[in-house]
Amino acid sequence: MKRYLFLLLIIAGSCKFSDNYTPTRIEGTQLEITPAIKANDSIEMFIQPYKLNIDREMEQVLAYLPYNLTKADGELNTAIGNLMADALMELSNPIFENRTGDKIDIVLLNFGGIRSSIPKGDITTRTAFQVMPFENEVVVATLKGEAVREMIHYLIDSGNAHPVAGIELQLEKDNSIRKVLIQGEPLQDNRTYNIATNDYLLQGGDNMVFFSRAQKVINLDYKIRNLLIDYFKQEDTLTPVRDQRFIRVN
Repeated sequence: MKRYLFLLLIIAGSCKFSDNYTPTRIEGTQLEITPAIKANDSIEMFIQPYKLNIDREMEQVLAYLPYNLTKADGELNTAIGNLMADALMELSNPIFENRTGDKIDIVLLNFGGIRSSIPKGDITTRTAFQVMPFENEVVVATLKGEAVREMIHYLIDSGNAHPVAGIELQLEKDNSIRKVLIQGEPLQDNRTYNIATNDYLLQGGDNMVFFSRAQKVINLDYKIRNLLIDYFKQEDTLTPVRDQRFIRVN
């Protein structure tokens, strides 16, 4: 993959005593970065101690995975998605309960947010950065049951195995709903439910516009990547599997 450095020069007319001005000319130069460009030894030496320290932290072994995980291993739910949703439920719920006295009912993340598979072997800090390279934080949105029903139809229509926890959803062959349970109980349109998700989805990312109907939102100030690191640290061996939380009945 070629890498380039772009130099941009903006030449503007006089803007003294005025906030309203436009550039008279914009010029750009594209410089290709190639092996022919010699490294600056003094810069290399300066950053080397920091690089070694970061590499040491990133390669710290946190857990072990006995088989490969990929988000392509299931149609409606995947082992890697279940791992992420279950981790979020387990570690976010005590924080939310401590702050509000209430509990998280459902976890919903997005299929596209899983940015890497996880190969068999040691799970390191770097693994968490590869799977979740973004700065997304855990938020909990309170929705009425009717908005949760809208969320369920989104899950059915999206065609992706979005990670979920706390919900059991069974579909017929024609995608009609056979059963919906939230924390083991039937969905009630007039009840409110606490949905843990990330701040990107809360803002309507991946067209999850139903979050705009949230009655209230609590930000847990907990990055999902940090949550995964904490979850990996508390586990000796990870054994996530596909299960019955979201299936189509044959």
